[in-house]
Amino acid sequence: MAAASRVPVHIVTGFLGSGKTTLIHSLIEQKPVDEKWAILVNEFGQIGIDQAMFDSRDDVVVKGLPGGCLCCQLAFVLQAALVNLLARSKPDRVIIEPSGLGHPAGLLDLLRGEAFQDVVAVQDIIATLDPRRLDDPRAREHETFQDQLQMADAIAITMGDQASEAQHRQAQQFVGALWPTPKWVHIVDHGKLPVALLLESGQASQPAHTSMPDAHHALAAAPSLDGAFFDFSPPPGTPQQQTANALGYTSTGLRWHPTERFDLDLLAHCVSELPTSARVKGVFHTTDGWKRLNRADGALSVASSAWRQDSRLEVITPDPITSDALEHAALIATLHAQLARSRVEAP
Repeated sequence: MAAASRVPVHIVTGFLGSGKTTLIHSLIEQKPVDEKWAILVNEFGQIGIDQAMFDSRDDVVVKGLPGGCLCCQLAFVLQAALVNLLARSKPDRVIIEPSGLGHPAGLLDLLRGEAFQDVVAVQDIIATLDPRRLDDPRAREHETFQDQLQMADAIAITMGDQASEAQHRQAQQFVGALWPTPKWVHIVDHGKLPVALLLESGQASQPAHTSMPDAHHALAAAPSLDGAFFDFSPPPGTPQQQTANALGYTSTGLRWHPTERFDLDLLAHCVSELPTSARVKGVFHTTDGWKRLNRADGALSVASSAWRQDSRLEVITPDPITSDALEHAALIATLHAQLARSRVEAP
Protein backbone atom coordinates (compact mmCIF):
# COMPACT_ATOMS: atom_id res chain seq x y z
CA MET A 1 0.00 0.00 0.00
CA ALA A 2 1.30 3.48 -0.83
CA ALA A 3 2.61 5.49 2.14
CA ALA A 4 -0.09 8.14 1.61
CA SER A 5 -2.80 5.47 1.94
CA ARG A 6 -1.58 4.08 5.26
CA VAL A 7 -3.47 5.12 8.40
CA PRO A 8 -1.35 7.33 10.69
CA VAL A 9 -0.89 5.77 14.15
CA HIS A 10 0.25 7.92 17.04
CA ILE A 11 1.58 6.52 20.33
CA VAL A 12 1.19 8.69 23.43
CA THR A 13 3.27 7.11 26.17
CA GLY A 14 4.25 8.24 29.66
CA PHE A 15 4.40 7.10 33.26
CA LEU A 16 1.44 6.66 35.62
CA GLY A 17 -0.48 9.89 36.23
CA SER A 18 1.53 11.98 33.77
CA GLY A 19 -1.53 13.34 31.94
CA LYS A 20 -1.74 11.10 28.85
CA THR A 21 -5.53 10.79 28.85
CA THR A 22 -6.03 14.51 29.51
CA LEU A 23 -3.70 15.33 26.62
CA ILE A 24 -5.60 12.99 24.26
CA HIS A 25 -8.88 14.63 25.35
CA SER A 26 -7.43 18.01 24.33
CA LEU A 27 -6.39 16.63 20.93
CA ILE A 28 -9.90 15.24 20.36
CA GLU A 29 -11.36 18.68 21.10
CA GLN A 30 -9.18 20.13 18.30
CA LYS A 31 -9.74 17.25 15.86
CA PRO A 32 -10.26 18.23 12.21
CA VAL A 33 -13.98 17.99 11.48
CA ASP A 34 -13.39 15.86 8.38
CA GLU A 35 -11.42 13.17 10.23
CA LYS A 36 -12.62 10.11 12.13
CA TRP A 37 -10.34 8.95 14.94
CA ALA A 38 -9.92 5.68 16.79
CA ILE A 39 -8.46 5.65 20.31
CA LEU A 40 -6.98 2.46 21.76
CA VAL A 41 -6.39 2.74 25.51
CA ASN A 42 -4.37 0.12 27.35
CA GLU A 43 -4.34 0.00 31.14
CA PHE A 44 -2.28 -1.70 33.79
CA GLY A 45 -5.45 -2.13 35.87
CA GLN A 46 -8.04 -4.83 35.43
CA ILE A 47 -11.35 -3.04 34.84
CA GLY A 48 -10.82 -0.69 31.90
CA ILE A 49 -11.53 2.62 33.59
CA ASP A 50 -9.98 4.86 30.91
CA GLN A 51 -12.55 3.81 28.30
CA ALA A 52 -15.20 5.23 30.62
CA MET A 53 -13.31 8.54 30.79
CA PHE A 54 -14.12 9.36 27.15
CA ASP A 55 -17.49 10.74 26.11
CA SER A 56 -19.31 9.00 23.28
CA ARG A 57 -19.30 10.71 19.87
CA ASP A 58 -19.80 9.62 16.26
CA ASP A 59 -16.40 10.76 14.95
CA VAL A 60 -14.28 9.17 17.70
CA VAL A 61 -14.24 5.43 18.44
CA VAL A 62 -12.74 4.43 21.80
CA LYS A 63 -11.62 0.88 22.61
CA GLY A 64 -10.25 -0.09 26.02
CA LEU A 65 -7.76 -2.94 26.49
CA PRO A 66 -7.37 -3.45 30.25
CA GLY A 67 -5.53 -5.98 32.33
CA GLY A 68 -1.89 -5.78 31.33
CA CYS A 69 0.52 -4.18 28.92
CA LEU A 70 0.35 -4.01 25.13
CA CYS A 71 4.06 -4.68 24.79
CA CYS A 72 3.82 -8.26 26.04
CA GLN A 73 0.82 -10.48 26.84
CA LEU A 74 -1.78 -8.21 25.21
CA ALA A 75 0.02 -7.95 21.87
CA PHE A 76 -2.29 -10.47 20.20
CA VAL A 77 -5.32 -8.67 21.68
CA LEU A 78 -4.07 -5.36 20.28
CA GLN A 79 -3.55 -6.92 16.86
CA ALA A 80 -7.11 -8.27 16.79
CA ALA A 81 -8.58 -5.02 18.12
CA LEU A 82 -6.67 -2.87 15.64
CA VAL A 83 -7.58 -5.09 12.68
CA ASN A 84 -11.23 -4.91 13.76
CA LEU A 85 -11.15 -1.12 14.20
CA LEU A 86 -9.51 -0.50 10.85
CA ALA A 87 -11.97 -2.78 9.04
CA ARG A 88 -15.19 -1.69 10.75
CA SER A 89 -14.64 1.95 11.72
CA LYS A 90 -12.26 2.94 8.91
CA PRO A 91 -10.62 5.71 10.95
CA ASP A 92 -8.49 8.41 9.36
CA ARG A 93 -6.16 8.37 12.37
CA VAL A 94 -5.43 6.10 15.36
CA ILE A 95 -4.05 7.13 18.76
CA ILE A 96 -2.74 4.41 21.07
CA GLU A 97 -2.27 5.12 24.77
CA PRO A 98 -0.18 2.35 26.35
CA SER A 99 -0.33 1.65 30.06
CA GLY A 100 1.64 4.01 32.29
CA LEU A 101 3.78 0.98 33.13
CA GLY A 102 3.99 -0.20 29.53
CA HIS A 103 7.27 -0.43 27.61
CA PRO A 104 6.80 0.87 24.03
CA ALA A 105 9.35 -1.41 22.31
CA GLY A 106 7.10 -4.43 21.81
CA LEU A 107 4.23 -2.22 20.64
CA LEU A 108 6.46 -0.68 17.98
CA ASP A 109 7.65 -4.10 16.86
CA LEU A 110 4.05 -5.21 16.38
CA LEU A 111 3.00 -2.09 14.45
CA ARG A 112 6.04 -2.34 12.20
CA GLY A 113 5.63 -6.08 11.69
CA GLU A 114 4.29 -7.92 8.70
CA ALA A 115 0.64 -7.66 9.76
CA PHE A 116 0.60 -3.83 9.70
CA GLN A 117 3.62 -2.59 7.77
CA ASP A 118 1.55 -1.86 4.66
CA VAL A 119 -1.55 -0.72 6.55
CA VAL A 120 -0.45 1.80 9.19
CA ALA A 121 2.27 4.45 9.40
CA VAL A 122 3.67 4.90 12.92
CA GLN A 123 4.16 8.62 13.55
CA ASP A 124 6.41 10.40 16.07
CA ILE A 125 6.11 8.86 19.53
CA ILE A 126 5.00 11.45 22.09
CA ALA A 127 5.96 10.95 25.75
CA THR A 128 4.37 12.91 28.58
CA LEU A 129 6.55 14.05 31.49
CA ASP A 130 5.21 15.36 34.79
CA PRO A 131 8.13 17.42 36.23
CA ARG A 132 7.13 16.44 39.76
CA ARG A 133 7.96 12.79 39.00
CA LEU A 134 11.64 13.67 38.87
CA ASP A 135 11.50 14.36 42.63
CA ASP A 136 10.38 10.77 43.24
CA PRO A 137 13.29 8.29 43.10
CA ARG A 138 10.85 5.37 42.73
CA ALA A 139 9.54 6.82 39.48
CA ARG A 140 12.73 8.52 38.25
CA GLU A 141 14.81 5.35 38.61
CA HIS A 142 12.12 3.03 37.20
CA GLU A 143 13.43 1.43 34.00
CA THR A 144 10.12 1.88 32.19
CA PHE A 145 9.98 5.60 33.12
CA GLN A 146 13.43 6.11 31.60
CA ASP A 147 12.79 4.04 28.47
CA GLN A 148 9.48 5.75 27.70
CA LEU A 149 11.27 9.10 27.52
CA GLN A 150 14.40 7.85 25.78
CA MET A 151 12.39 6.14 23.04
CA ALA A 152 10.16 9.15 22.42
CA ASP A 153 10.53 11.36 19.36
CA ALA A 154 8.90 14.29 21.17
CA ILE A 155 8.22 15.29 24.78
CA ALA A 156 5.11 16.98 26.20
CA ILE A 157 5.87 18.43 29.65
CA THR A 158 2.55 18.18 31.48
CA MET A 159 1.10 19.38 34.80
CA GLY A 160 2.73 22.75 34.15
CA ASP A 161 0.33 24.61 36.42
CA GLN A 162 1.03 22.22 39.31
CA ALA A 163 4.85 22.07 39.14
CA SER A 164 7.17 24.67 40.68
CA GLU A 165 9.70 26.73 38.72
CA ALA A 166 12.49 24.59 40.18
CA GLN A 167 10.72 21.40 39.03
CA HIS A 168 10.29 22.87 35.55
CA ARG A 169 13.99 23.72 35.38
CA GLN A 170 14.84 20.20 36.47
CA ALA A 171 12.55 18.77 33.76
CA GLN A 172 14.15 20.95 31.08
CA GLN A 173 17.61 19.82 32.17
CA PHE A 174 16.50 16.18 32.18
CA VAL A 175 14.99 16.42 28.70
CA GLY A 176 17.99 18.38 27.45
CA ALA A 177 20.26 15.49 28.40
CA LEU A 178 18.27 12.91 26.40
CA TRP A 179 19.97 11.40 23.37
CA PRO A 180 18.98 11.51 20.63
CA THR A 181 17.58 14.99 21.11
CA PRO A 182 13.74 15.08 20.88
CA LYS A 183 12.32 16.65 17.71
CA TRP A 184 10.31 18.99 19.90
CA VAL A 185 9.58 19.70 23.56
CA HIS A 186 6.32 21.44 24.41
CA ILE A 187 5.17 22.67 27.81
CA VAL A 188 1.50 21.73 27.93
CA ASP A 189 -0.75 24.46 29.33
CA HIS A 190 -3.70 23.05 31.32
CA GLY A 191 -3.52 19.73 29.49
CA LYS A 192 -3.80 21.20 25.98
CA LEU A 193 -1.33 20.20 23.26
CA PRO A 194 -1.69 21.98 19.88
CA VAL A 195 -3.15 19.42 17.49
CA ALA A 196 -0.78 20.64 14.76
CA LEU A 197 2.07 18.91 16.61
CA LEU A 198 0.20 15.65 16.10
CA LEU A 199 -1.05 16.21 12.56
CA GLU A 200 2.30 17.42 11.25
CA SER A 201 4.42 14.72 12.88
CA GLY A 202 6.62 12.53 10.72
CA GLN A 203 7.55 8.87 10.79
CA ALA A 204 8.70 7.60 14.18
CA SER A 205 12.41 7.04 14.62
CA GLN A 206 13.85 3.60 15.17
CA PRO A 207 13.69 2.87 18.91
CA ALA A 208 16.85 3.35 20.93
CA HIS A 209 15.99 0.21 22.91
CA THR A 210 14.59 -2.83 21.15
CA SER A 211 14.35 -5.19 24.11
CA MET A 212 11.94 -5.11 27.02
CA PRO A 213 12.90 -5.42 30.68
CA ASP A 214 12.58 -8.92 32.12
CA ALA A 215 9.83 -7.70 34.44
CA HIS A 216 7.55 -7.07 31.45
CA HIS A 217 7.99 -10.61 30.15
CA ALA A 218 6.99 -11.83 33.61
CA LEU A 219 3.56 -10.30 33.07
CA ALA A 220 2.63 -12.90 30.48
CA ALA A 221 0.60 -15.07 32.82
CA ALA A 222 -1.00 -12.23 34.76
CA PRO A 223 -4.61 -11.55 33.65
CA SER A 224 -7.37 -13.64 32.20
CA LEU A 225 -8.63 -12.28 28.89
CA ASP A 226 -11.88 -14.18 28.63
CA GLY A 227 -13.88 -10.95 28.90
CA ALA A 228 -16.39 -12.33 31.41
CA PHE A 229 -15.55 -9.62 33.92
CA PHE A 230 -16.85 -6.96 31.53
CA ASP A 231 -19.91 -8.62 30.03
CA PHE A 232 -22.36 -8.13 32.88
CA SER A 233 -22.73 -5.67 35.73
CA PRO A 234 -22.32 -7.13 39.23
CA PRO A 235 -25.54 -7.69 41.19
CA PRO A 236 -26.75 -4.74 43.29
CA GLY A 237 -25.06 -4.67 46.68
CA THR A 238 -22.31 -7.07 45.58
CA PRO A 239 -19.35 -5.13 44.15
CA GLN A 240 -16.79 -7.05 42.12
CA GLN A 241 -13.08 -6.76 42.75
CA GLN A 242 -9.97 -7.77 40.81
CA THR A 243 -6.37 -7.28 41.85
CA ALA A 244 -3.08 -7.63 39.98
CA ASN A 245 0.54 -7.05 40.93
CA ALA A 246 3.53 -6.42 38.65
CA LEU A 247 6.44 -4.07 38.04
CA GLY A 248 6.43 -2.92 41.66
CA TYR A 249 2.79 -1.77 41.64
CA THR A 250 -0.53 -3.22 42.79
CA SER A 251 -3.79 -2.48 40.97
CA THR A 252 -7.25 -3.04 42.46
CA GLY A 253 -10.38 -2.59 40.36
CA LEU A 254 -13.92 -2.37 41.76
CA ARG A 255 -17.29 -2.35 39.95
CA TRP A 256 -20.88 -1.73 41.12
CA HIS A 257 -24.30 -2.17 39.52
CA PRO A 258 -25.35 1.03 37.66
CA THR A 259 -28.46 1.53 39.82
CA GLU A 260 -26.35 1.95 42.96
CA ARG A 261 -25.72 5.60 43.75
CA PHE A 262 -23.02 7.30 45.82
CA ASP A 263 -23.06 10.51 47.82
CA LEU A 264 -20.68 12.69 45.82
CA ASP A 265 -19.30 14.65 48.79
CA LEU A 266 -18.62 11.50 50.81
CA LEU A 267 -17.17 9.80 47.75
CA ALA A 268 -14.78 12.68 47.06
CA HIS A 269 -13.76 12.72 50.71
CA CYS A 270 -13.14 8.98 50.63
CA VAL A 271 -10.92 9.21 47.54
CA SER A 272 -9.07 12.21 48.96
CA GLU A 273 -8.23 10.25 52.11
CA LEU A 274 -6.22 7.66 50.15
CA PRO A 275 -2.41 7.96 50.35
CA THR A 276 -0.86 10.56 48.04
CA SER A 277 1.07 7.76 46.31
CA ALA A 278 -2.19 6.13 45.14
CA ARG A 279 -3.23 6.74 41.52
CA VAL A 280 -7.04 6.82 41.47
CA LYS A 281 -9.51 6.92 38.58
CA GLY A 282 -13.22 6.24 38.70
CA VAL A 283 -16.64 6.82 37.22
CA PHE A 284 -19.65 6.76 39.56
CA HIS A 285 -23.43 7.10 39.57
CA THR A 286 -23.76 9.79 42.26
CA THR A 287 -26.43 11.92 43.88
CA ASP A 288 -25.31 14.64 41.44
CA GLY A 289 -25.46 12.43 38.35
CA TRP A 290 -22.72 10.39 36.67
CA LYS A 291 -19.26 11.73 37.50
CA ARG A 292 -15.64 11.02 36.57
CA LEU A 293 -13.08 11.19 39.37
CA ASN A 294 -9.39 11.48 38.62
CA ARG A 295 -6.62 11.84 41.19
CA ALA A 296 -2.87 12.01 40.60
CA ASP A 297 -0.26 13.10 43.14
CA GLY A 298 -3.01 13.89 45.63
CA ALA A 299 -4.94 16.34 43.40
CA LEU A 300 -8.58 15.31 42.76
CA SER A 301 -10.70 16.49 39.83
CA VAL A 302 -14.41 15.76 39.26
CA ALA A 303 -16.25 16.10 35.93
CA SER A 304 -19.51 14.97 34.38
CA SER A 305 -19.51 11.62 32.56
CA ALA A 306 -21.56 10.09 29.76
CA TRP A 307 -20.70 6.57 31.00
CA ARG A 308 -23.74 4.60 32.20
CA GLN A 309 -22.65 0.95 32.08
CA ASP A 310 -21.61 0.64 35.73
CA SER A 311 -19.74 2.45 38.51
CA ARG A 312 -16.07 1.51 38.59
CA LEU A 313 -12.90 2.49 40.40
CA GLU A 314 -9.21 1.74 39.83
CA VAL A 315 -6.59 2.25 42.55
CA ILE A 316 -2.91 1.75 41.68
CA THR A 317 -0.34 1.94 44.46
CA PRO A 318 3.39 1.35 44.79
CA ASP A 319 3.91 -2.08 46.27
CA PRO A 320 4.18 -1.99 49.19
CA ILE A 321 3.12 1.51 50.26
CA THR A 322 4.98 0.97 53.53
CA SER A 323 7.14 -1.79 54.91
CA ASP A 324 3.98 -3.58 55.94
CA ALA A 325 3.23 -6.09 53.19
CA LEU A 326 -0.46 -6.11 54.19
CA GLU A 327 -0.84 -2.36 53.77
CA HIS A 328 -2.56 -2.58 50.38
CA ALA A 329 -5.10 -5.13 51.63
CA ALA A 330 -5.82 -2.92 54.63
CA LEU A 331 -6.19 0.10 52.34
CA ILE A 332 -8.73 -1.65 50.12
CA ALA A 333 -10.67 -2.96 53.13
CA THR A 334 -10.91 0.59 54.49
CA LEU A 335 -11.94 1.86 51.06
CA HIS A 336 -14.70 -0.76 50.84
CA ALA A 337 -16.08 0.37 54.19
CA GLN A 338 -15.98 4.05 53.28
CA LEU A 339 -17.60 3.46 49.89
CA ALA A 340 -20.34 1.43 51.55
CA ARG A 341 -21.13 4.42 53.75
CA SER A 342 -21.23 6.71 50.70
CA ARG A 343 -23.84 4.57 48.89
CA VAL A 344 -27.35 5.91 49.16
CA GLU A 345 -30.71 4.16 48.97
CA ALA A 346 -32.46 4.21 45.60
CA PRO A 347 -35.32 6.74 45.44
